[in-house]
Amino acid sequence: MRVFLLHGLGQGPDSWIAAAENLLPKAELVCPDLAAWVREGADCYDRLYGRMEALLQREEEPAVLCGLSLGGVLALEYAARHPERAAKLVLVGTPYKVPKGALRMQNALFRLMPKSAFRGAGLGKQEMLALSRSMENLAPSQWAEQTPCPALVLCGERDKTNRSSAQMLAEKLPRARLAWVPGAGHEVNRDAPEALAKLLNEFLWEEDVG
Repeated sequence: MRVFLLHGLGQGPDSWIAAAENLLPKAELVCPDLAAWVREGADCYDRLYGRMEALLQREEEPAVLCGLSLGGVLALEYAARHPERAAKLVLVGTPYKVPKGALRMQNALFRLMPKSAFRGAGLGKQEMLALSRSMENLAPSQWAEQTPCPALVLCGERDKTNRSSAQMLAEKLPRARLAWVPGAGHEVNRDAPEALAKLLNEFLWEEDVG
C-alpha cells in the first residue's frame, strides 16, 4: 500500500517524520515536498495541483492520500476528480470552504511582513502571497460530495478554526468518519504524531468504513 503524506502550507516533508515512525511498516510512505514544487514554478494552486496529479497518475495502483490543511485540499480534489485512483482518503485540519475574508486579511498581513519572516516557512514572501491569492475560489465542499472512497476526517481538539469544517466534511463525504485528535492544534502531525499514527493505522488496515 502506497500512502502519500501531503504537508500543509509552511511545513515540509519533515513534518511527517514523527508520525511516520509510528505507522505500521506495511505501508510504503511517500512525502512530496510541496514547497519545493512551488519554488520550482508551481506558484499558484492550479499548478501545484497539476504537479501532484501528474505524480499520482504514474502510480500503478490506487493510492491512499493523507493531507493536512493545504495538503488535504489537494488530496480531496484529486480523490474527487479521480475516484478510481484514490483507495482511501484522510483529511487533517482541512477547510470545508475557503474563508475568503480571512485569506485576504492574512495576505494583507503578509504584505506588511519583512521577507525575513518567511525564512522558516519554506517559501518566500512573494511565493506565499501568490499561492494564497490563488486559493480564494476553491470549492472543497463540492469535491467532498463527489468523493466515494472511504474517508477519515481528523481535527485537533484544540483547532477551533477547523472544527466546524471537519464536521461538515464528514457529513458531505459519502463514506466518512470523524475523529478528534487529543492534545493537538491545527498541525496535528507535529502536535500529536503518535495519536495521529494510531488513528491512521486503524483506518488504513481495516477493510472498510461502511
